[in-house]
Amino acid sequence: MEQTSASSDVFLRLSSVSKRYGDYQAVNQVSLGIPRAKIYGLLGPNGAGKTSIIRMITTITAPDEGQIYFDGQPLEQQHVFRMGYMPEERGLYKKMKVGEQIVYLLRLKGLSQAEAKAKANEWLEKFELLEWKHHKTQDLSKGMQQKVQFIATVAHEPTLLILDEPFSGLDPVNTQIIEAEIRRLQANGTTIIFSTHRMEQVEELCHYIALINKGELMVEDELAAVRRRFQQNIYHIKFEGDPAHIRHIPHTELLSLQEGSAQIRLLPPTHAREVMQYLAQSPLEIHTFSIHVPRLNDIFIELVQSTQNVSQPQA
Repeated sequence: MEQTSASSDVFLRLSSVSKRYGDYQAVNQVSLGIPRAKIYGLLGPNGAGKTSIIRMITTITAPDEGQIYFDGQPLEQQHVFRMGYMPEERGLYKKMKVGEQIVYLLRLKGLSQAEAKAKANEWLEKFELLEWKHHKTQDLSKGMQQKVQFIATVAHEPTLLILDEPFSGLDPVNTQIIEAEIRRLQANGTTIIFSTHRMEQVEELCHYIALINKGELMVEDELAAVRRRFQQNIYHIKFEGDPAHIRHIPHTELLSLQEGSAQIRLLPPTHAREVMQYLAQSPLEIHTFSIHVPRLNDIFIELVQSTQNVSQPQA
């Protein structure tokens, strides 16, 4: 397990938090530091403990051990009014009118009737749904319902926003609309926890990530730092000329060679500078020489599989 403090300015901190359900250890001594006004990816395979962590943050359940701190204070029920939580399993009332539903949910967050109505109208107009205000939720398309759920989650201007698979079921246009709003909220100071299985969305949106597996924290850091940590000294080369010169680069392993492109691994103690010098002296025309940045999906699979291999008994 690898733990790294995400930032000195931490808005939400979990300190050695554990949660059991009967004999099942859902979360085991997890410590997280979620930076203020950043987008923080909470990742892990199904059953990893992500939902249990979110339920403790939102005070739906309490930790069996450990402590959660919200903006420097021990987490209390009152802090829920400063949160917005959009669960993967959406919770709209199908037969309730859209406007009334948003107002009702905003009232539960402490807004007055007048404030809730004003916010509902403002956000419905922003998402081009104002004309659907008096329609029942069941009359809306799935994408429109998703936008209504998002409005109900953010319209009270939470300081902590928790989004569990927010793009599930959305078409590309609506995905772009929600993504732009998430970026705007973060830029205006909202701390955002983003839980998803879609690694490409994490790479686009998140500043920090934490990977949970089998209830334990495997890695937590800035996304760029995690990628650097899992680099394997692999480089891409695009070139013109005789590929034999690529095959003879000293102290490297040739991983792939195609027309005009190659992938090599530098063997210790070879430095990239030495390879660049070799290529510069060769008759090849080099277009690019770049380090391979591992995709988050590959890192995710590698970490999860490494845990599975360790836990399996030897034959």
